[in-house]
Amino acid sequence: MKDKSIGEIMDMLRAQRRDNAQCEVKTCARDLSKDVWETVSAFANTDGGTLLLGVSEKDSFALVADFQIDRVCDQLVSGMGDGGSPGVLTNPPEYRIDRVVYEGGTVLVVHIEELPAAQKPCYITARGAHGGSYRRIDDKDVRLSPNEIYAIQSAMLVDRSDREPVEDAEVSDLDGAVCEAAFSRALLVAPRSLRGADDASERLRRLNFTDSQGRVIRAGLLVAGVYPQQFFPKLHVDVAVHPGTVKGSAGALRFRDRTVCEGTLGEMIEDAVTAIAKNLRRRSVVRGIGRIDELEIPEVVLREAVTNALLHRSYSDRFDGEAVTVDIFDDRIEVINPGGLWGKSRADLADGRSCCRNTTIMRLMSLVPLPSAVGSPAEGNGTGIPLMIAEMAAGDLEPPEFYPAMDYFKVILRRPQKDGDGGAAASKGEALVEAALREVGQMSVRELSERCGMSVSQVRRRVNSLIARGLVEATAPATSRNRAYRLV
Repeated sequence: MKDKSIGEIMDMLRAQRRDNAQCEVKTCARDLSKDVWETVSAFANTDGGTLLLGVSEKDSFALVADFQIDRVCDQLVSGMGDGGSPGVLTNPPEYRIDRVVYEGGTVLVVHIEELPAAQKPCYITARGAHGGSYRRIDDKDVRLSPNEIYAIQSAMLVDRSDREPVEDAEVSDLDGAVCEAAFSRALLVAPRSLRGADDASERLRRLNFTDSQGRVIRAGLLVAGVYPQQFFPKLHVDVAVHPGTVKGSAGALRFRDRTVCEGTLGEMIEDAVTAIAKNLRRRSVVRGIGRIDELEIPEVVLREAVTNALLHRSYSDRFDGEAVTVDIFDDRIEVINPGGLWGKSRADLADGRSCCRNTTIMRLMSLVPLPSAVGSPAEGNGTGIPLMIAEMAAGDLEPPEFYPAMDYFKVILRRPQKDGDGGAAASKGEALVEAALREVGQMSVRELSERCGMSVSQVRRRVNSLIARGLVEATAPATSRNRAYRLV
């Protein structure tokens, strides 16, 4: 939004007849309105955004007559804490102010940057973190929930939730065969880890199945428990197959299929992948000089998505009531785990760097083989997301989409169209793009993606098709950061 001109922003707002997730207008004729600080907090805690002060939404986004721009600007700077006295906000964001002449008047344009994860949340000091922290949803500033505040405050802190002792759990609640397999693996890959550990109880403590007092900890129970859900009923994977492309769209038929996957982490991974695979189509593809049948989404991608969801979810007791969910729709698979992104930003998800919230679980999972396979389900070396991207590309599939939120993380895997449906789907997608451009005037690929509910790659293909047919044109060269599209 900050790369757009004031004219482009105003044209978009007037076409939409409302604010949006990236832009908010405020009248502020003589004084800075108090609700400006809710919007600043929301932008700082979400993706950043732009404030236009001196513009009236109720008057069809007309400029405010006699706008007291100097007075309002001084109040904004002071409230940000840059006026020589304490400001309105705790953890104020970086910002930039521009005075822009437009349509015979002046608009105060304020660009708000997203805060780094380690500095969130930005909140209105007088209301406290729990009463004065906001996030941006469409054109609204929504107060953060306690779970969201906890998630963002702990996003860069060492999380020891997986090392907490489990009340009422005993060593007899661990599967001895799984523990023995871990001991054997540890002697091979890390022999020093069991040096001097001469009996089973000491080995359990050394590998962190139990703590120093012999109490079973979460990691040990989840990796090697006889039945972990006895203690944590919702720590499972819920695989649901929905008719259509949205939940509840088929009336009384809520699910085509549903499987609740329980047991250890390894058992849940295998059962969830099996439950997903049985509800996917198989397609015929050429490999080398032959043709083979394979799942429409590679099994290795499904396994990685489920494994990441289980290994990187939050195991804080705040999220004990939330399961990992897998929702299968006609056009996509969504894998969602409780707990926001930890240790990284959305920009460096695929950089190959390993950041692990649950270090004890990750370590134990590297020692314990999957129930029906040789090898461990977790390596902890940062290759998971790059592998998913590469495997989807190798299958000529849409790249996986990653949506980190404050208190959850979502992965979307786009399913390929059925044979014979591709043309209809493309035509429908092109119609959506045309309709959006007709209504708004001009939009970037990312804006079209958000508006039309398609991935960036899907939008780009539709736009290129419309360009080839002479219906759409680009508004800037391919090298421009302001490249957008409009109807011819």
